[in-house]
Amino acid sequence: MAKPPGKPAGKEIARARRLRKNQTDAEAHIWSHLRARQLGGWKFKRQVPIGKYIVDFVCKEAGLIVEIDGGQHAIDPGKDKKRTANLEENGYQVIRFWNNEVLGNVEGVLTEILRVLDAHPSPQPSPRRGEGEDR
Repeated sequence: MAKPPGKPAGKEIARARRLRKNQTDAEAHIWSHLRARQLGGWKFKRQVPIGKYIVDFVCKEAGLIVEIDGGQHAIDPGKDKKRTANLEENGYQVIRFWNNEVLGNVEGVLTEILRVLDAHPSPQPSPRRGEGEDR
């Protein structure tokens, strides 16, 4: 499990909220498959401040960050390498997909995310009140 890098500042939280409201088509498309524990029971959050970065999607249970990259990421790949290294230093694994991969082959993207998650123990949802208790 990833170690928490500290509490995000209010400025970062406000920026994350703006990013959630203005997500790209690719982010919206993959979020429709990741939200509400739809992917193997794993809980994902979107546009989450972690350290000095705001990541696209994170599954904190597995310490996995999923980044969806547009064409601007091809301009300066060194920036993404530095970002990934910093996030990995904080205990996360980072996987990246291009927008066109998500929009053109979402099933393949989801299969790859599940493959990475399969290396971790399955998430156990909390029992609902009264469930699992001996009476």
